[in-house]
Amino acid sequence: MYELLNVQSFDHITVIEIDNPPANALSNKLADELYQCFQSLSENSSVHVVVLRGRGEKFFIAGADIKEFPNWIESPALQESVEKNHKLINFIENFPKPTIAFINGLALGGGLEVALAFDIRYAESHSRLGVPEINLGIFPGAGGTQRLTKLLGKAKALELMYLGTPITAEKALNIGLVNDIFNTGEGFDQVLKIAKEISGKSSNALKNIKQSVIQGADTNFESALLIEKKLFMNSFNHQDAAEGIKAFIEKRKPKFN
Repeated sequence: MYELLNVQSFDHITVIEIDNPPANALSNKLADELYQCFQSLSENSSVHVVVLRGRGEKFFIAGADIKEFPNWIESPALQESVEKNHKLINFIENFPKPTIAFINGLALGGGLEVALAFDIRYAESHSRLGVPEINLGIFPGAGGTQRLTKLLGKAKALELMYLGTPITAEKALNIGLVNDIFNTGEGFDQVLKIAKEISGKSSNALKNIKQSVIQGADTNFESALLIEKKLFMNSFNHQDAAEGIKAFIEKRKPKFN
């Protein structure tokens, strides 16, 4: 079905593996396939959590496909490609289910911008992360200036973008760019364990948590609380809440639909 993606399912977890040698560059074709894949998974009720990784241990996504850049200069292809990447990354950010980016190698430029759209980011210790676009005379143009600033604050985000130097996984953890780091070769099993734990929760509650966070982040505090209140009541009146509360009282594990 896909030429640049390997898609596997483990119970209610779907793992998307990027296989676009030599560096898993974010080409137009890869962007198209990722969008199609996420769109399909969003409509699949059996999928509770989605994990994205790169094949091997060298590259998550090493950046955009720079070989395509000369064709963009003073061409309609520039706007088409920029809009395609924004469409993909925005879709991932608003994906209605939990998402995890497993960074197992270089995550640079557009690759890091893709990772920023995920709910949670984990990295193996050998990974490097950065936005080196400044060295090409450009800057992160797929949402990176905005998402980095929201995540790290103005000073840290500008430092990364001004210098363009990739940072270690350890430093990425220290500044809050990733949630945790794992030893090389051990990360995928750890990520699957976390994904499995999340997938066992109420899918309705997970969806409402994500919706509350995303919608609340784009408005003022008072409006965000109204969004939370509405979604909380929706969750409380859902059958999963009835099952979860009953299971707690009966001292057993809940069986969510």
